[in-house]
Amino acid sequence: MTDDGWVNFEQNRQTSASALCDLSQLGLIRITGRDRMDFLQGQFTSDIRELTPEKCQLSAYCNPKGHMLASGWFFCRGDEIFFQLPSTTLPAVLKRLSMFVLRSEVKLTDAGETLIRMGLIGDQAAEQLGKLIPNIPTTPQQVVQADDLTVIQLPGSVPRFEIIGSEAAIKKIWGALAEEAQPTSSHFWALQDIRAGIPTIYPSTVEAFIPQMVNMQLLDAISFTKGCYCGQEIVARTQHRRTLKRRMYLAHISGDHPPRAGDALFSQSAEHGKSAGIVVDAQPTSEGGYDALVMVQIPCVEADDIYLKKATGEKLDFRELPYAFTPD
Repeated sequence: MTDDGWVNFEQNRQTSASALCDLSQLGLIRITGRDRMDFLQGQFTSDIRELTPEKCQLSAYCNPKGHMLASGWFFCRGDEIFFQLPSTTLPAVLKRLSMFVLRSEVKLTDAGETLIRMGLIGDQAAEQLGKLIPNIPTTPQQVVQADDLTVIQLPGSVPRFEIIGSEAAIKKIWGALAEEAQPTSSHFWALQDIRAGIPTIYPSTVEAFIPQMVNMQLLDAISFTKGCYCGQEIVARTQHRRTLKRRMYLAHISGDHPPRAGDALFSQSAEHGKSAGIVVDAQPTSEGGYDALVMVQIPCVEADDIYLKKATGEKLDFRELPYAFTPD
C-alpha cells in the first residue's frame, strides 16, 4: 500500500466510499488480573475507573518528573484491558510497567501478534461498516463488541473506525470492505490523528513533553482528581500554578523535505539560547507539504516567526485545532 492510495482517496472523497488502513504499526499491551484497575490507576494520567466496555480512553504514561514516556488509547475487550500505542515504543513501556507490578495480581503481555488492527476512514465508512456489523459506534470514543470484533469510533474530521480482532475475523471483514473501500497507507491514519490534535509519542520524543505541553488536558486524558500516579505531582503543579509556557499547535509545512518527530523549530522570538519547540508528528498531505503537530513556545506562535530546524528553513503556517485552548 503506497502513499498514492490515500492521496487519491483524499482528492476523490466524493467518489471513494472509504479508505482501508493496515494498522500493524500500532502495538497492544494486554492487562489482566484481579488488580489490573488499581495498578493502571497508579501509573497513567487518566481516571481508569471511568473506563468501560462501551468507551475508550486516551491516556499518558509519565516518568516521576512528569515527562511522557508514551500516549495511547485504553479499551476493554471482554474482561481484558488493552493499551494501544506505537509498536516502536511498546517494548520499553511494557518493560517499565512490568517493574512496578511487584506483588499485585496483574499480568502484562504483548498482544500485537494475537489481535490484528485495521482502520476504515471516509464519509461513507459508517454506512459501509453498518452493512456488516449491527449497531456500530455512532460517537467518537464509543466502543462496540461484535462477536470476535471490537469496533471503536475515533475522533477526526473524517469519520473513522478502528476494528480489532483475530486474524481470521479481520481477514474476513477486510475482504468484505475491500469490495468498496480503497486500501491506503498507514500514514493516512496518522494524518487523521494529527488533524484531530491527538499527539503520538515516538522513541525520538520520549520524555520530551509533560502532558499539558501536548494538550492532553484538552483531550480529557488527564484527571486532576483521581489521586496519585507516576509524575502526578509535576502534572498537577503545572496545571494549578499555570506555568505552561509551551503548547501544541497544528501547522502546515511546505517543501519536499519531510519533517520528523523530534525535529527542532527555530524562532527569533524564542527565549535566548533555547529552541522554539519541536515537531511532535508530521505526515504528508494530498495538497503537498506536510501537516504537523508542533510543541512551541507560546510567544513564538504569537510572533508568527517559526521555521523548521533553522532560520532559513520552511516557515510554519498555523491552522485551527478542532478544540479550543482553555484560558490561562
